[in-house]
Amino acid sequence: MNTPLLIDGKAAASSVLQQVREDVTSLYKQGIHPALAVILVGSDPASQVYVRNKILRAEEVGIRSLEHRLPSDTDTDQLLQLIASLNADDSVHGVLLQLPLPAHIDELRALQAISPDKDVDGFHSENVGGLSQGRAVLAPCTPSGCLYLLKQACGDLRGKHAVVIGRSNIVGKPMAALLLQADCTVTVLHSRSKDPQALCRQADIVIAAVGRPRMIDARWLKPGAVVIDVGINRIDDDGRSRLVGDVDFDSALPHVAAITPVPGGVGPMTIAFLMKNTVTAAHNQSQAQRSLSEAVCPSIS
Repeated sequence: MNTPLLIDGKAAASSVLQQVREDVTSLYKQGIHPALAVILVGSDPASQVYVRNKILRAEEVGIRSLEHRLPSDTDTDQLLQLIASLNADDSVHGVLLQLPLPAHIDELRALQAISPDKDVDGFHSENVGGLSQGRAVLAPCTPSGCLYLLKQACGDLRGKHAVVIGRSNIVGKPMAALLLQADCTVTVLHSRSKDPQALCRQADIVIAAVGRPRMIDARWLKPGAVVIDVGINRIDDDGRSRLVGDVDFDSALPHVAAITPVPGGVGPMTIAFLMKNTVTAAHNQSQAQRSLSEAVCPSIS
């Protein structure tokens, strides 16, 4: 077998962000200034890091960022009031609600409250349904980033057998929908699947998104498979803390054609596609407003 390709998520994210910068510049020339509002409830340390990184990346590509930090005792109604105000603000094009939320807040109500047009995370049921129907909607960022990496590594995906390990609403299910749009044959494995190793060994493409460190080793993989590891798990290894994926990288590496490392694989793509979704949302909202204005006040030819 040839030397496996290490799929460089940092380089791919840089390419996506460069295109976003160019798109932002184009929107500026039209008088449109893309803006992303990020809501953080409570003081979860990991969430604070994620929010800080998202805001920094937005500033780098020219997207205006608005940060709303709410205390951990914020109730659902208070959060919904803030979301409603952001929905009504035409200068805000994207609304991101950082998860997880404190346990007492109704997460589903909060996510459903975000306008589908501003739902840059792609979690609103209208966007979820549109994705399953193959419509052009705001799709979840991590699966979109995974698909981008797959197209770079594999080229044409048509007819390939893709196995998605995990069926979460955030990654597994939308990933399956995107792969179907790319004309893959898709199998979704989960905790009730029978003989998952045997099923996974049939796959040309493996997307691991189960949240269990090093669960997928060489026994799960067909020689020459392409592996996208979505997992980010912190473990103690020989007295030091480090990040590993859902795939046992060292075991898998000799068997695969291409694989994402952890860290440095899928992670950078998530934020890159958040920026891309924000620019798409700004463009779509501008087009909708222009169409509405022309309908109300048609130009005289």
